[in-house]
Amino acid sequence: MGDRGGLKTLVVGGGMITADLILPSLYHLRRRGLVAEITVCALGSGPLRALAENREIRDAFPGSAFVARPALSEPPDRTFPGLYAELMAGMEPRQLVVVAVPDQAHYPVIKAALAADQHVLCVKPLVLRHEQAVEIGREAAERGLFVGIEYHKRFDRRSLVARRDYRQGRFGRFVMGEARLIEPYLYRFSNFQNWFTTDMTDPFTYIGCHYVDLVHFITGLRPVEVSVAGVKGRFPNGNEGYLWSQGRVRWDNGALLSVTNGLGYPDLAAGSNDQGLLMYCEGEGKTGMIRHDDHDRGVSYAYLEGMGPGGSHFNYVSPDFFRLVPWDGPGLRPVGYGFDSIEAIVETVQRVEQAGLGMPSAAARDARRKAVAEVDGQGIIATPVNSAVNELTVEAARLSIQSDGAPVIIEYGGGKAHVRARP
Repeated sequence: MGDRGGLKTLVVGGGMITADLILPSLYHLRRRGLVAEITVCALGSGPLRALAENREIRDAFPGSAFVARPALSEPPDRTFPGLYAELMAGMEPRQLVVVAVPDQAHYPVIKAALAADQHVLCVKPLVLRHEQAVEIGREAAERGLFVGIEYHKRFDRRSLVARRDYRQGRFGRFVMGEARLIEPYLYRFSNFQNWFTTDMTDPFTYIGCHYVDLVHFITGLRPVEVSVAGVKGRFPNGNEGYLWSQGRVRWDNGALLSVTNGLGYPDLAAGSNDQGLLMYCEGEGKTGMIRHDDHDRGVSYAYLEGMGPGGSHFNYVSPDFFRLVPWDGPGLRPVGYGFDSIEAIVETVQRVEQAGLGMPSAAARDARRKAVAEVDGQGIIATPVNSAVNELTVEAARLSIQSDGAPVIIEYGGGKAHVRARP
């Protein structure tokens, strides 16, 4: 970052998404000089020890390591709930905090990062209430900080092509569609069972938001009504959660999108999950269509051993999201739109910082604000400003699913967008 070098990075959360996507991406970005020291903070040492001992990551990034907080020597049953805020406060200003904790914990972690004058990369969704997203966007702008939301499906090439072609009128007007994303059954045995409870979140909020965001990303349309019904079940530890959900989103041009989600894709089935998007569009005397089969991307392997996500032998292998592959350097390197998304956000933080480099404090802040506003306007990376419809949608969804699927209206007028139950 100019004469400051790479970004010192604090990852808050040591769970699945950190192991599968975030830490490998950051390790490679450190190879390129975009990232400097990497610290990973978790509630306790257990997840950090699993990260440090992850064989795939160690083989892909020989000699790489992160600073564990709390230390790996701490007993795994000892917790440190306020440690992340202490670490942020001790960081040099305007470095990077990666928020990779459960949905309901995003808001306090992001607020602590902004209070410590840090840029933020947050896994989706940003927060669960629209007014919180507005607050975060306002505070980040005041401080000249960048907050990027990691909606990685935006960086799938098929999404970028669809956005370009739709906005050039090549499909017509979106009128009817369906999306699905069913995660593996094995998620029920993970840490999900401790936080994926009915009072906190649901499948639509957790993963359905990907496709709501994607339709908005492709079309520019805004959701105006949401209804979500859920099917409850018990996790192995006895906690109750919405294990399945069915949502319907009405858009401001009258279009309808149904969204099916769950934690129940068979472990021994061929894919790591089941997902896809289908959109029908109206034109003059004809119709258009966008169909993305995100389940089977044309690559299938039959392993000698059960190496699939749930121990399956025959597997649909996606080369598009995230893979570690050979390259002309040590170990392996990440490829795919999951990595591209993280790379783009980190590069944007670097660009924002470069905009104010060498200027007096006030002028530098104004320059960073201008750089952030340009990213908001481009609409490729999701930010609190250009993707606030997502927070409106998940807020409406949470209200609906807890009201047995009753429709919830999203209103944009009067200078303050909000949700309300339909009379």
